[in-house]
Amino acid sequence: MTPIRLLIAEDDRQIAEIQRRFIQRLEQVELCGIAHTLADAREQADVLQPDLILLDVYFPDGSGLDLLRELRASGRSSDVILITAAKEVDTLRSALRGGVFDYILKPLVFERLEEAINRFCDHLERLSALKHLGQNEVDALLPRNVDDSGNDSHHRLPKGIDVITLDKIRQVIADGKPWSAEEVGRAMGASRTTARRYLEYLTGTGTLAAEVSYGSIGRPERRYQMQRLPT
Repeated sequence: MTPIRLLIAEDDRQIAEIQRRFIQRLEQVELCGIAHTLADAREQADVLQPDLILLDVYFPDGSGLDLLRELRASGRSSDVILITAAKEVDTLRSALRGGVFDYILKPLVFERLEEAINRFCDHLERLSALKHLGQNEVDALLPRNVDDSGNDSHHRLPKGIDVITLDKIRQVIADGKPWSAEEVGRAMGASRTTARRYLEYLTGTGTLAAEVSYGSIGRPERRYQMQRLPT
């Protein structure tokens, strides 16, 4: 998968630097710019056309929610993850009406950002792979979880796991041979990171067995295969 191009819009330079270092740890992301004022964020968003913006709410020269509304009104395709100290319900309502992809409260934790980025990458992969649109495809793209049968249930899949991608993983590994995350990702047209997340989920549910193998250069690698039924 082509790395997503990301813009950081954060007025606090120390916080922006923390975000930059977090982003450097994510292999599927390419940082294309950092803006410390709303005016700069507006200009960089217009020129760079990032796939995703990490957007603060409070700037010395205005509100990030204004930029969010401008992006939506102009029809630009940049998605937004709001990263803010704003805990007011009205701010959350405005962000949801503006169509944010996610809303993360400060202080930012790397694992929470990684989860949001992974879900965004999955979202883009599903969109690009669509050949036709049915209700199952719509349900997988919208921010809601479904159980393995594709229906709403009290037993829901965890965040970052959707039923359609899960079914694709199962189809790929149904032959019973051991697969690496990289091989599964290549077979289904997804990133290694995405494939590994689903493989680990299936391992945790007992559907798959995982073992460490060593390649020709001695690098350990986890390989996954269907659990063998007892005879």
